[in-house]
Amino acid sequence: MKSRKVSFLKYFAVIGAGLLVFAGAAVAGPPLICHAVDIGTAASLPWTSSGWNLSGLENYDVSHLVPDTLALLVPSTPVLVRMETLRRATLYAQQRTAIAKELLFRLEGRTRENPKDALAAFDFGYLVECYRQASWLRQHTDWLKASGDATGANLAMKIDGYEWVRKAIALRGSDPQMEFAAALMTTEGARGEHDRHLQNAMAGAKADAMLARNLESRFPKSAS
Repeated sequence: MKSRKVSFLKYFAVIGAGLLVFAGAAVAGPPLICHAVDIGTAASLPWTSSGWNLSGLENYDVSHLVPDTLALLVPSTPVLVRMETLRRATLYAQQRTAIAKELLFRLEGRTRENPKDALAAFDFGYLVECYRQASWLRQHTDWLKASGDATGANLAMKIDGYEWVRKAIALRGSDPQMEFAAALMTTEGARGEHDRHLQNAMAGAKADAMLARNLESRFPKSAS
């Protein structure tokens, strides 16, 4: 656990340099926040921005964010769609501290109500890690600062979202899309963990075209 925390700090230490060249780099910036997950035509929260427009031009009533997000996170929703939905929810939540807190607490509550529910564990863990990266962006860049006051994302800083995703994978038994999410979380972490997650995701991508597209986009050298 200690080594992962050190790697996490080192990861964010190098993001600053990466942000300076994001326009010419395919995968620069915090991976859970700065890059959309390809979900095709699947339903998610409304989103019209493209590229790096993280503050968004979307005409969306953020007061509906929590019920809209929970309505999308049903058991039949694929993990990749959950990932993109939680990414969008994180960015929208920058506008309202209370809403950011409520969404975090609601997802945490689902893990307590259903401790063996892999999807509940995944959603909570993934949102935590999205909040971590959004918090870093607010503190160290000009992005997200125009969207409101502090978001409550600091509430997630003492929670290890990756451990929740690992728990979800263990409960699920086998889920290549969850493995992809874990690979993104460990890009700058322990090499062995990252490689294991990536290999498991790649193995499952043979029967999952959407996952294959995302792997090619995020890890082109590995997926080729």
